Amino acid sequence: MQRGEWVPPEVDTEVPSIARMWDYFLGGAHNFAIDRQVAEQAIKFKPDLPELARQVRAFLHRAVGFMSDAGIDQFIDIGSGIPTYGNVHEKAQQLNPEARIVYVDHDPVAVAHGKSILRGNDRVATVLHDLRDPEAIVVEPALRRLIDFDRPVGLLLVAVLHFVFDEYDPKGIVATLRDALAPGSYLAIQHATPDEQPEIALQMLEYVNSQSPDPMRWRTKAEITDFFEGFTIVEPGVVFLSQWRPDPHDEVEKNPERFASYTAIGRKK
Repeated sequence: MQRGEWVPPEVDTEVPSIARMWDYFLGGAHNFAIDRQVAEQAIKFKPDLPELARQVRAFLHRAVGFMSDAGIDQFIDIGSGIPTYGNVHEKAQQLNPEARIVYVDHDPVAVAHGKSILRGNDRVATVLHDLRDPEAIVVEPALRRLIDFDRPVGLLLVAVLHFVFDEYDPKGIVATLRDALAPGSYLAIQHATPDEQPEIALQMLEYVNSQSPDPMRWRTKAEITDFFEGFTIVEPGVVFLSQWRPDPHDEVEKNPERFASYTAIGRKK
């Protein structure tokens, strides 16, 4: 895709972006040649990457549905990426037209495109912030305009924590966000893992990390569980991606570990 009006001038179109690669995996059009090149090389290591992207989006839908059923009508989606299809606000507002949603991402393209497609929806906002600065996120005026922290919130950290290396204290980041939430709030996490992964998957991780300005730190089940301190993890617990309350009509995944990620939802005590 050629540079268009949706591309902020400061964006270097010769440097790959995880958000744009994810957009490509999901069949979106907001990506550049370099994104497609790195994405296709990653697919050679792990051919089911596009399916993984769809599975992550499906979990996001199930998480929003679960939280909505629990009475949550305001959501913060951090690391939201480029709005490709089936976004949080579409699912949440389908279930409750009054639902409010704030998308947060550090990628200027993701934020610019989000703002362009959300014009006219005054219950949704997109803001440019980095998860590694949670204090700035919770005081962001555009977020505070929509989100009432005196009431329960649905916090979505899907496909984002594995981009935060240990030196940035990811557990402390989650704790900062948790402390801003009212009791009864929910936290959903999807996080990549090396558990039960073949060598080829780890080679894919090494390749992507060598090409991307946003390298990943995959974590074990125990490490991911630690993020839920202060939350009660709901059933079925911390499980592989496709195992978290799959839709009844979905075919049972015989090898759920192949998606190399765990998911869980917790309720703040």
